[in-house]
Amino acid sequence: MFDREKLQELAAARDRWEETTLQQWLARMPERQETFTTVSGEPVDRLYTPLDLPDFDYMRDLGFPGEYPFTRGIHATMYRGRLWTMRLFAGYGTAEETNARFKYLLEHGQTGLSIAFDLPTLYGYDTDDPMAEGEFGKCGVAVSSLLDMEILLDGIPLDQITTSMTINGPAAIIWAMYLAVAEKRGIPWDQIGGTTQTDILKEYIAQKEWIFPPEPSMRLVVDMIEFGSKYVPKWNPISISGYHIREAGATAAQELAFTLADGFEYVRWCLRRGLDIDSFAPRLSFFFNCHNDFFEEIAKFRAARRIWAREMRETFGAKNPRSWWLRFHTQTAGCTLTAQQPYVNVIRVAIQALAAVLGGTQSLHTNSLDEALALPSEFAAKLALRTQQVIAYESGVTNTVDPLGGSYYVEYLTNRLEQQAYEYFRKIEELGGVIPAIEAGFFQREIAEAAYRYQKEIDEKRRIIVGVNEFVEEEEVKPPILQMDPEGERRQRARLQKLRMERDNERVGQTLAALQEAARKENENLMPYILEAVKAYATLGEIVRALKAIWGTWQEPLII
Repeated sequence: MFDREKLQELAAARDRWEETTLQQWLARMPERQETFTTVSGEPVDRLYTPLDLPDFDYMRDLGFPGEYPFTRGIHATMYRGRLWTMRLFAGYGTAEETNARFKYLLEHGQTGLSIAFDLPTLYGYDTDDPMAEGEFGKCGVAVSSLLDMEILLDGIPLDQITTSMTINGPAAIIWAMYLAVAEKRGIPWDQIGGTTQTDILKEYIAQKEWIFPPEPSMRLVVDMIEFGSKYVPKWNPISISGYHIREAGATAAQELAFTLADGFEYVRWCLRRGLDIDSFAPRLSFFFNCHNDFFEEIAKFRAARRIWAREMRETFGAKNPRSWWLRFHTQTAGCTLTAQQPYVNVIRVAIQALAAVLGGTQSLHTNSLDEALALPSEFAAKLALRTQQVIAYESGVTNTVDPLGGSYYVEYLTNRLEQQAYEYFRKIEELGGVIPAIEAGFFQREIAEAAYRYQKEIDEKRRIIVGVNEFVEEEEVKPPILQMDPEGERRQRARLQKLRMERDNERVGQTLAALQEAARKENENLMPYILEAVKAYATLGEIVRALKAIWGTWQEPLII
């Protein structure tokens, strides 16, 4: 794109500027520090020019919005045609309490639901399981059976609103509950839309909420993708997630590379099942973190789109342009929220949300100011929603597509992150692929080392965190904190006990036995069997135990 002769002239002009204007300025006003870096530790130069993009090719590297390689966005008009889905993560206590929060947020302009489940549910335990003791409803809503899901979704128009569910190990079971609710209401599955997270690989890498060993867990993922492509065409059966990888301490490049590597691994497993790539790839979705470094995050999203499009087209041979799209949800970085001076979190979240929008997200969750202290209060959740609405309707950033496209710095960062991602892809391939790399502790070690470096920078004040290691205030600020119904757990336990007494227990036993028999077969899709068990009101814990009896569990290797 840049004429070689013009680049030589520019290089000479830059040298002259550095020797004269810059040196004169530095003599009067030295820079604040010797080196500048991104949040991920990447060096940042003083100035970027076309000299930092010597091989830049507009059509190859950028193109136009809605066209390959989708660097500038997957839709031709982006937010001029439709804003992103405003989807606040919500869930706590009982199904009744969370249902009330959903309705509150929808009344205030939220455009999509996002369900958080409590820790026992994430691990596949019923509320009254001894392993669930003390964890009821604390990080999300407790869902132990179809009855809980019916209460959770009461009054929610499932055919008019999309729902995202952050669930992984037991994702197939929770999704079956959602489908069963729709079926009982007479809503055809082809009219419901949403996303189940389902991404089990990132659990082994970062979040640690697995249930079964990797091989049977991957089988369940493929079962969901296959079932969804046939019967629930508007549903994203998986949201390949970098969010938790970043929350564990990864750099932007690691989040980008490890997330896409996981995505490629899911594609390979589906192809081995015999699925046609264009039958399932258009419904694969992604979930990214948006950290504090404004430009690095924007570049990360742009690089992700370009890499995914290239690999899907050139490596996996997808023909449908929809298969080349990287569609993603973004959540602002929970790990950046501080308990100190919590109202400052509003500013952090606004900056991160703006970066997500400028990076072209399709869906966005903004964290609440009090999340370093507790689950969001109504006040804090509404303010987080209003943050998105101000960006959407008042900032002007939605008026043009990819407004930072062509920025020398942004394009340089996009190229650099892409380069780093491919370096990681090569390392993963040398280890034998994603699952062997997990078993060798590669991902876990890389993230741990990055997290240590970042924390050391904070401890040594080489990286300033407002209110934590600088600009500290002695007076403690306490925003209103959410209070859960103290009787919620007792009611939930009583509901479970009553359910087990009143259901057809013979039918429950038959459906669980059929599920186990299917699980013993290599290529049997388990979704129909899980659905039958769910509709018989088998509980989450009962279904998980039935599968554990066949597959066992998994022990993470020791990382040294």
